[in-house]
Amino acid sequence: MKHIIYILSFLLPFFGGAQNQDLFDKANAFYNDGKYAEAIDNYQAILETGYHSADLYFNLGNANYKLNNIAPSIYFYEKALILAPNDSDIKANIAFAKNMTIDVIDHIPEAGLAKIIKNITNTMSFDAWAIISVVLVFCYVVLVLGYYFAYSTMRKRFAFISSLVALLFVCITLSLAFHKYNLDQKDNPAIVFVQESKVKNTPNPNGEEAFRLHEGTKVQVLESYNNWQKIKLTDGKTGWVTAEDVKLLKD
Repeated sequence: MKHIIYILSFLLPFFGGAQNQDLFDKANAFYNDGKYAEAIDNYQAILETGYHSADLYFNLGNANYKLNNIAPSIYFYEKALILAPNDSDIKANIAFAKNMTIDVIDHIPEAGLAKIIKNITNTMSFDAWAIISVVLVFCYVVLVLGYYFAYSTMRKRFAFISSLVALLFVCITLSLAFHKYNLDQKDNPAIVFVQESKVKNTPNPNGEEAFRLHEGTKVQVLESYNNWQKIKLTDGKTGWVTAEDVKLLKD
């Protein structure tokens, strides 16, 4: 387990004044003294001011891990990973925290081409793909103008071919942007926050039990009905749990 507490000194001016800076300093001091519950209280107080960051969530994950709070530690690590998806320290600590969970769930592998497209799509955010598309559209327009105003045949040919290439990449990046948007819309992860959750076949307390999950397990929420959430596991299993059993990561 990597014991990392980020300094975050560059973020202090955004915390809303001396009170938040004091809370942050206290939280770090408590953590370093082994007073993890007190550290959590102060980190949480910063969150309540409306400030969020990957580093702050990461620190909360570390403090909860120290107290063997399985669900909260994984929850805050996952929150940190959403904001910093390429952070190796966060990924490593999530792996350590998941070792404390009970459930072992298989992962259904995706088909080759679908997996490649998904991996390419997830290399950047929707905004990044959209920006690249706009830049390529600008290049396309410039090249088309260059074609019309070029005097030599060679320059016209170069501008024409280049404009077609730019247009092709515009189509590709736009497709990836919309694909990323759709993936983000469908992605609704949650963490099981109760010691044991009885998953039902129907959204009914008297419904037949399908299987059970335990705290810290990550699920996908497919839909909501009254006080029930329909969830899906990485092995393809689905079922209904009460809304109190899980905590959404993108709330």
